[in-house]
Amino acid sequence: MNNNNLEKRLFNFTLACLGSLALLYILILGNMITNIVERRSSESTARTLESEVRNLELAYLSMSNDIDLDFSYSLGFKETKATYATRKSLGYGTARDSFGSVNNSQNDL
Repeated sequence: MNNNNLEKRLFNFTLACLGSLALLYILILGNMITNIVERRSSESTARTLESEVRNLELAYLSMSNDIDLDFSYSLGFKETKATYATRKSLGYGTARDSFGSVNNSQNDL
């Protein structure tokens, strides 16, 4: 009688494990299907955004071709003269001087 009770418990435990594994399988499978549907939706959204960006780039390029120097003058822009800041050497000479090269003193103001 004791042996029959153990077999019944073992059978019930095996059925419970199989049932929980089947439930876990169904949950994982459902999650995978949901992710596949979401990915396809995201891909179509990405394609739509790519085409919108492409159209905006074309509009930008066509607008940038219309901009020239006369147009910028008409908007009030002025051409600037470039000024550069240089500094004098901090030591007795440059590294080139110590190797016997020609001293090119462009930075001396």
